[in-house]
Amino acid sequence: MTPSSQSHVPNLSHVSTRRQLLQAGSISLLGLGMPGIAAMRAAAAGPAAPKPRSVIFIFLTGGASQHDTFDMKPEGPSQYRGEFSPIQTATPGIEICEHFPRLARQSDRWSLVRSLSHPDTGHQSGTYIMLTGRRDKTPFRSSRPHGDDWPSIAAVAGAMTDARSNLANSIVLPEKVIHSQQGVFPGQFAGKLGSHHEPWFLNMTDKPHGYHAFSGAFPGYLYNLHRGNHSDRDDWRFEVPNISLPEGVFAPRFRRRVELLDIVEKQREQLEQSAASADYGRARQGVVSLLADPRVRDAFDVRRSDPKTLQRYGNNSFGWSLLMARRLVELGVNLVQVNLGNMGTWDLHGNAFPLAKNFLFPPTDLAISALFDDLSDSGLLENTMVVIAGEFGRTPRIFNGAPSVYKTVGRGHWGQCQTVMIGGGGVAGGRVIGSSDKSGAYPASDTQTPESFASTIYHALGIPHDAHWHDAADRPYPVYRAEPIDGLFA
Repeated sequence: MTPSSQSHVPNLSHVSTRRQLLQAGSISLLGLGMPGIAAMRAAAAGPAAPKPRSVIFIFLTGGASQHDTFDMKPEGPSQYRGEFSPIQTATPGIEICEHFPRLARQSDRWSLVRSLSHPDTGHQSGTYIMLTGRRDKTPFRSSRPHGDDWPSIAAVAGAMTDARSNLANSIVLPEKVIHSQQGVFPGQFAGKLGSHHEPWFLNMTDKPHGYHAFSGAFPGYLYNLHRGNHSDRDDWRFEVPNISLPEGVFAPRFRRRVELLDIVEKQREQLEQSAASADYGRARQGVVSLLADPRVRDAFDVRRSDPKTLQRYGNNSFGWSLLMARRLVELGVNLVQVNLGNMGTWDLHGNAFPLAKNFLFPPTDLAISALFDDLSDSGLLENTMVVIAGEFGRTPRIFNGAPSVYKTVGRGHWGQCQTVMIGGGGVAGGRVIGSSDKSGAYPASDTQTPESFASTIYHALGIPHDAHWHDAADRPYPVYRAEPIDGLFA
């Protein structure tokens, strides 16, 4: 949703209760207008809509090693094998790293694609390729995002799906992909699609960015990438900025129209000072939704969740992010992209094995397995796809690329092969699509591409295969540039 589309009436056919219609009345007070309310009331009286489709896209920023996670080579050459051992999953014949025991028990819910490949080994360009789903990088400028970049998967998904709530169709959290020296990476934005189709970026952290600072899941799993030392900071925040309301906002004294509007106007003034116009429109809609539905406030305020819930997900930035993604999907957001860590987090050129074992794998295994459990228990998994990928894999050979910096070995960048985990949303669990060679260097069968990866997401969202998006000059571009990954769906 954007400032230019405030009057757009979203598809709200799921509104069916008297309480929700009363909430619709609150929305009308805040500027969505009577036509929207009439549409909601008409939808409430109509036939039941099909179950909505959603995607949670977990992006492992920095690039995780396929050899040390989901495509281990225990019989490979010693200089490739690494220090970890594989364990059997619940599916006979499928093994993953021993440090993912919870995910191993859930193999009936996910499948692996072990043959995703592209030719690039740069962080900026690899991120651009994977987040746009296009290997043709033209137009691509490595310095910063540009308006003629290809649109991100999140932007296309937001533009090509119907709204199911007053929140944006696509949301990215908890922060943009940022490098401490190179700045904000291209490929995350709407580009040619137009700024009015930007995803809603929820920037919720104030920690330093990039591998020159600290990485991991804070608090509890932070490390200094260059030295490998544990470090926690109590003053790093994780919260949604400018989307807060006074205590007791639903008390009788706030129910008069003029007072509700006063609250929104104060929020708008704050947002105007700190947000770009495209973000401002989404943020204002977020404020409207907060006033209309307390569940939305609860979705954002994950740190105040039940202690048992926080324990299941992990009471850290990884757990908070995935818990928020799950709640946003339940509220009607079509695609939620979660950047699990930032540039330094999975970019383990050195000290790779102790950092992965002690600081990365535990919170990742806990949070993603809790997400699968939650989606399954709530009945959302059938129509919610969970996708886990990075900008590339890592080199087969283990080496210390900077002995003056790192104490022990790691792996370099490697675009030619990575493993992607995909579950839910109609995906058949317990399958392996494609394979890599004996060194985990190149696809050996059923090669997949960023284009087929993106098409799989679009297919899961129910976007028609002949759909096109249009740029500012109204030139059409096909959404699908390849077939979805074959053999993945039940």
